[in-house]
Amino acid sequence: MKAASVISFEFFPPKTAEGIAKLRAAREQLAVFAPKFFSVTFGAGGSTRDRTMETVLDIHEQGYEAAPHLSCISADKEEIRQLLKQYQEKGIKRLVALRGDIPSGEVSAGDFRYASELVEFIRAETGDWFQIEVAAYPEFHPESTSPTSDLKYFKRKVDAGANAAITQYFYNADAYFQFLDQAEKLGVSIPIVPGVMPIYNFTQLARFSSVCGAEIPRWLRLRLQDYGDDLASMRAFGADVMVDLCEQLLAGGAPGLHFYTLNQAGIISGILDQLGLDKH
Repeated sequence: MKAASVISFEFFPPKTAEGIAKLRAAREQLAVFAPKFFSVTFGAGGSTRDRTMETVLDIHEQGYEAAPHLSCISADKEEIRQLLKQYQEKGIKRLVALRGDIPSGEVSAGDFRYASELVEFIRAETGDWFQIEVAAYPEFHPESTSPTSDLKYFKRKVDAGANAAITQYFYNADAYFQFLDQAEKLGVSIPIVPGVMPIYNFTQLARFSSVCGAEIPRWLRLRLQDYGDDLASMRAFGADVMVDLCEQLLAGGAPGLHFYTLNQAGIISGILDQLGLDKH
């Protein structure tokens, strides 16, 4: 089947010269799929701010659209204002606006409590300059008190001026489609793009999922555990699972796919090849 044309990829800013070279190689391998943009994460409390900007500008200077993540926890308005100004001066036109995680041991949340407040601030400072992506949680944010509350906070971000949303990853397509239905009932009409986390390593995936609230279905967890140290077989099985999931999402009308790459390209390239996406 043909995959949706709107594909995007997420990277994290590398720490070393070797990491920078690895990321550039991954970027070039994925660029053949003509992604809409590459996004770059922002560490807890802005801990990777300089490296995020360096990575974003490197991508931008190579002729690709880059979307820096902007996290507001522990940041004050002047810090965010200066970042926005710098990105505008460099011609960056897209942002991923997030609340972010409170760094361990830190009490103050800065000038912003919620991502909706960050989106409002970006719009007040820059008007329509930026295409703003926000986060969505089909299986609900781990700190939410209820699904209804979670959807209410999501709509606040949309009403504040978000143009589109990218979801936390999930392995149950029904969770995504039910979230779309509930959001539509609240009057949300922006594109909500499913986030896709390929299966690289079960131990790592289980750790990520316990923190972010993403559910690994029991059948999938047991199958992955059963491979033990046979990483190649586990990844081959995981790739088949992801192809099936992506096909369900695209067949159901998902507006695109956003891949969490962990700065790796091989598995994702294989998934996109199986989906039949044209290369450029």
